[in-house]
Amino acid sequence: MTGASSGIGAVYADRLAARGYDLILVARRADRLDTLCAQLARAHGVKAEAIAADLTKNEDVARIEMLLATRDNVQVLINNAGVARLTQAAVPAFVARKQGLIINIASVLAIHSLPISAIYSGTKAFVLQYSRGLQQELAETGVKVQLVLPASTATELWDLSGIPLAALNKSALMTTENMVDAALAGLDQGETITCPSVVDASLWEKYEAARTELFASTQAGTPAPRYKIA
Repeated sequence: MTGASSGIGAVYADRLAARGYDLILVARRADRLDTLCAQLARAHGVKAEAIAADLTKNEDVARIEMLLATRDNVQVLINNAGVARLTQAAVPAFVARKQGLIINIASVLAIHSLPISAIYSGTKAFVLQYSRGLQQELAETGVKVQLVLPASTATELWDLSGIPLAALNKSALMTTENMVDAALAGLDQGETITCPSVVDASLWEKYEAARTELFASTQAGTPAPRYKIA
Protein backbone atom coordinates (compact mmCIF):
# COMPACT_ATOMS: atom_id res chain seq x y z
CA MET A 1 0.00 0.00 0.00
CA THR A 2 1.37 3.38 -0.99
CA GLY A 3 0.84 6.67 0.82
CA ALA A 4 0.31 4.67 3.99
CA SER A 5 1.77 6.86 6.71
CA SER A 6 -1.32 9.00 7.30
CA GLY A 7 -4.86 9.82 6.19
CA ILE A 8 -6.61 7.49 3.78
CA GLY A 9 -3.63 5.14 3.51
CA ALA A 10 -3.33 4.68 7.25
CA VAL A 11 -7.04 3.89 7.57
CA TYR A 12 -6.83 1.35 4.74
CA ALA A 13 -3.89 -0.25 6.55
CA ASP A 14 -5.91 -0.56 9.75
CA ARG A 15 -8.97 -1.96 8.00
CA LEU A 16 -7.02 -4.53 5.99
CA ALA A 17 -5.05 -5.56 9.08
CA ALA A 18 -8.38 -6.09 10.84
CA ARG A 19 -9.32 -8.42 7.97
CA GLY A 20 -6.16 -10.44 8.63
CA TYR A 21 -3.90 -9.16 5.85
CA ASP A 22 -0.17 -8.87 6.41
CA LEU A 23 0.96 -5.50 5.09
CA ILE A 24 3.74 -3.80 3.21
CA LEU A 25 3.36 -0.08 3.83
CA VAL A 26 5.11 2.44 1.60
CA ALA A 27 5.45 6.17 2.28
CA ARG A 28 8.09 8.86 2.60
CA ARG A 29 8.03 9.26 6.39
CA ALA A 30 9.87 6.34 7.94
CA ASP A 31 9.13 7.35 11.54
CA ARG A 32 5.39 7.42 10.98
CA LEU A 33 5.52 4.13 9.09
CA ASP A 34 7.42 2.40 11.88
CA THR A 35 4.95 3.66 14.47
CA LEU A 36 1.96 2.57 12.40
CA CYS A 37 3.42 -0.88 11.74
CA ALA A 38 3.98 -1.41 15.46
CA GLN A 39 0.42 -0.30 16.25
CA LEU A 40 -1.09 -2.62 13.63
CA ALA A 41 0.95 -5.59 14.77
CA ARG A 42 -0.18 -5.09 18.37
CA ALA A 43 -3.82 -4.43 17.53
CA HIS A 44 -4.40 -7.11 14.91
CA GLY A 45 -1.59 -9.63 15.23
CA VAL A 46 -0.45 -9.21 11.63
CA LYS A 47 2.96 -8.62 10.09
CA ALA A 48 3.45 -5.06 8.90
CA GLU A 49 6.58 -4.13 6.99
CA ALA A 50 7.58 -0.48 6.55
CA ILE A 51 9.37 0.68 3.41
CA ALA A 52 10.35 4.33 3.23
CA ALA A 53 10.19 5.52 -0.37
CA ASP A 54 9.48 8.72 -2.25
CA LEU A 55 7.44 7.81 -5.32
CA THR A 56 8.43 11.04 -7.04
CA LYS A 57 11.96 9.61 -7.32
CA ASN A 58 12.68 7.08 -10.07
CA GLU A 59 15.08 5.04 -7.95
CA ASP A 60 12.50 4.61 -5.19
CA VAL A 61 9.78 3.67 -7.67
CA ALA A 62 12.15 1.07 -9.14
CA ARG A 63 12.67 -0.47 -5.68
CA ILE A 64 8.93 -0.89 -5.16
CA GLU A 65 8.47 -2.20 -8.70
CA MET A 66 11.06 -4.90 -8.01
CA LEU A 67 9.30 -5.84 -4.78
CA LEU A 68 5.93 -6.18 -6.52
CA ALA A 69 7.40 -8.18 -9.37
CA THR A 70 9.30 -10.65 -7.21
CA ARG A 71 7.20 -11.23 -4.09
CA ASP A 72 4.78 -14.06 -4.74
CA ASN A 73 2.67 -13.36 -1.65
CA VAL A 74 1.36 -9.94 -2.68
CA GLN A 75 -2.41 -10.23 -3.13
CA VAL A 76 -3.61 -6.62 -3.02
CA LEU A 77 -2.09 -3.38 -4.30
CA ILE A 78 -3.60 -0.14 -3.05
CA ASN A 79 -2.43 2.85 -5.04
CA ASN A 80 -3.10 5.71 -2.69
CA ALA A 81 -0.04 7.46 -4.14
CA GLY A 82 1.44 6.57 -7.52
CA VAL A 83 -0.49 4.41 -9.96
CA ALA A 84 0.66 3.34 -13.42
CA ARG A 85 4.23 2.09 -12.97
CA LEU A 86 3.51 0.16 -9.78
CA THR A 87 0.37 -1.38 -11.27
CA GLN A 88 2.26 -2.49 -14.36
CA ALA A 89 4.84 -4.12 -12.10
CA ALA A 90 2.21 -6.04 -10.14
CA VAL A 91 -0.09 -7.11 -12.96
CA PRO A 92 2.06 -9.88 -14.56
CA ALA A 93 2.38 -11.78 -11.27
CA PHE A 94 -1.33 -11.31 -10.51
CA VAL A 95 -2.30 -12.56 -13.96
CA ALA A 96 0.04 -15.55 -13.66
CA ARG A 97 -1.68 -16.53 -10.39
CA LYS A 98 -5.13 -15.72 -11.85
CA GLN A 99 -5.99 -13.61 -8.83
CA GLY A 100 -5.20 -10.27 -7.30
CA LEU A 101 -6.81 -6.97 -6.43
CA ILE A 102 -5.78 -3.44 -7.40
CA ILE A 103 -7.47 -0.47 -5.70
CA ASN A 104 -6.80 2.91 -7.29
CA ILE A 105 -7.74 6.02 -5.31
CA ALA A 106 -8.68 8.93 -7.55
CA SER A 107 -11.19 11.73 -6.89
CA VAL A 108 -14.55 13.01 -8.05
CA LEU A 109 -12.51 15.75 -9.69
CA ALA A 110 -11.60 13.12 -12.26
CA ILE A 111 -14.94 14.00 -13.87
CA HIS A 112 -15.01 17.71 -13.07
CA SER A 113 -12.66 20.69 -13.14
CA LEU A 114 -12.58 23.88 -11.08
CA PRO A 115 -10.61 27.08 -11.72
CA ILE A 116 -8.08 25.93 -9.10
CA SER A 117 -7.99 22.23 -10.00
CA ALA A 118 -6.73 22.03 -13.58
CA ILE A 119 -3.63 19.93 -12.82
CA TYR A 120 -5.26 17.91 -10.05
CA SER A 121 -8.37 17.15 -12.12
CA GLY A 122 -6.19 16.21 -15.08
CA THR A 123 -4.11 13.74 -13.09
CA LYS A 124 -7.18 12.18 -11.48
CA ALA A 125 -8.84 11.90 -14.90
CA PHE A 126 -5.82 9.85 -15.95
CA VAL A 127 -6.33 7.53 -12.98
CA LEU A 128 -9.99 7.11 -13.94
CA GLN A 129 -9.35 6.32 -17.59
CA TYR A 130 -6.33 4.15 -16.82
CA SER A 131 -8.34 2.13 -14.32
CA ARG A 132 -11.29 1.74 -16.69
CA GLY A 133 -9.03 0.51 -19.47
CA LEU A 134 -7.25 -1.84 -17.09
CA GLN A 135 -10.55 -3.29 -15.91
CA GLN A 136 -11.36 -4.24 -19.49
CA GLU A 137 -7.89 -5.61 -20.21
CA LEU A 138 -8.01 -7.81 -17.10
CA ALA A 139 -11.67 -8.84 -17.37
CA GLU A 140 -10.98 -12.53 -17.99
CA THR A 141 -7.87 -12.95 -15.86
CA GLY A 142 -9.21 -13.21 -12.31
CA VAL A 143 -7.56 -9.89 -11.41
CA LYS A 144 -9.95 -7.23 -10.08
CA VAL A 145 -9.55 -3.47 -10.26
CA GLN A 146 -11.60 -1.12 -8.09
CA LEU A 147 -11.58 2.62 -8.74
CA VAL A 148 -12.51 4.84 -5.79
CA LEU A 149 -13.70 8.41 -6.41
CA PRO A 150 -13.86 10.24 -3.08
CA ALA A 151 -15.18 13.77 -2.73
CA SER A 152 -13.66 16.14 -0.13
CA THR A 153 -12.04 14.01 2.58
CA ALA A 154 -10.53 15.25 5.83
CA THR A 155 -6.80 14.66 5.40
CA GLU A 156 -3.73 16.76 6.17
CA LEU A 157 -3.11 17.20 2.44
CA TRP A 158 -5.52 20.13 2.47
CA ASP A 159 -3.27 22.15 4.74
CA LEU A 160 -0.23 21.18 2.67
CA SER A 161 -2.01 22.31 -0.51
CA GLY A 162 -2.51 25.80 0.87
CA ILE A 163 -6.24 25.40 1.50
CA PRO A 164 -6.77 25.05 5.26
CA LEU A 165 -8.94 22.13 6.29
CA ALA A 166 -10.74 24.49 8.65
CA ALA A 167 -11.88 26.61 5.70
CA LEU A 168 -13.84 23.79 4.05
CA ASN A 169 -17.59 23.24 4.27
CA LYS A 170 -17.88 20.74 7.12
CA SER A 171 -21.19 19.33 5.84
CA ALA A 172 -19.48 18.26 2.59
CA LEU A 173 -16.35 16.88 4.25
CA MET A 174 -16.10 13.12 4.85
CA THR A 175 -13.83 11.56 7.46
CA THR A 176 -11.11 9.26 6.21
CA GLU A 177 -12.65 6.44 8.26
CA ASN A 178 -16.05 6.80 6.59
CA MET A 179 -14.47 7.11 3.15
CA VAL A 180 -12.42 3.95 3.48
CA ASP A 181 -15.22 1.97 5.10
CA ALA A 182 -17.59 2.96 2.28
CA ALA A 183 -14.98 2.05 -0.34
CA LEU A 184 -14.43 -1.37 1.20
CA ALA A 185 -18.18 -1.92 1.47
CA GLY A 186 -18.41 -1.14 -2.23
CA LEU A 187 -15.62 -3.61 -2.90
CA ASP A 188 -17.42 -6.30 -0.89
CA GLN A 189 -20.56 -5.62 -2.96
CA GLY A 190 -18.64 -6.17 -6.19
CA GLU A 191 -18.42 -2.54 -7.33
CA THR A 192 -15.74 -1.72 -9.88
CA ILE A 193 -16.25 2.01 -9.36
CA THR A 194 -17.13 3.40 -5.95
CA CYS A 195 -18.28 6.96 -5.23
CA PRO A 196 -18.47 6.93 -1.41
CA SER A 197 -20.63 10.04 -1.04
CA VAL A 198 -23.10 9.51 -3.92
CA VAL A 199 -26.51 8.35 -2.70
CA ASP A 200 -28.10 7.64 -6.09
CA ALA A 201 -25.92 4.98 -7.69
CA SER A 202 -27.87 5.27 -10.93
CA LEU A 203 -26.23 8.65 -11.55
CA TRP A 204 -22.97 6.90 -12.44
CA GLU A 205 -24.85 4.53 -14.74
CA LYS A 206 -26.42 7.51 -16.52
CA TYR A 207 -23.03 9.20 -16.80
CA GLU A 208 -21.53 6.06 -18.31
CA ALA A 209 -24.43 5.66 -20.73
CA ALA A 210 -24.09 9.27 -21.90
CA ARG A 211 -20.32 8.91 -22.25
CA THR A 212 -20.71 5.69 -24.26
CA GLU A 213 -23.32 7.25 -26.51
CA LEU A 214 -21.12 10.29 -27.12
CA PHE A 215 -18.13 8.12 -28.00
CA ALA A 216 -20.20 5.99 -30.36
CA SER A 217 -21.37 9.13 -32.16
CA THR A 218 -17.75 10.08 -32.92
CA GLN A 219 -17.21 7.00 -35.05
CA ALA A 220 -18.07 8.58 -38.39
CA GLY A 221 -15.83 9.26 -41.35
CA THR A 222 -17.32 12.60 -42.30
CA PRO A 223 -17.68 15.94 -40.51
CA ALA A 224 -20.93 16.62 -38.70
CA PRO A 225 -23.38 18.65 -40.87
CA ARG A 226 -22.90 21.78 -38.76
CA TYR A 227 -19.23 21.88 -39.83
CA LYS A 228 -19.81 21.58 -43.57
CA ILE A 229 -19.06 24.69 -45.59
CA ALA A 230 -21.69 25.51 -48.19
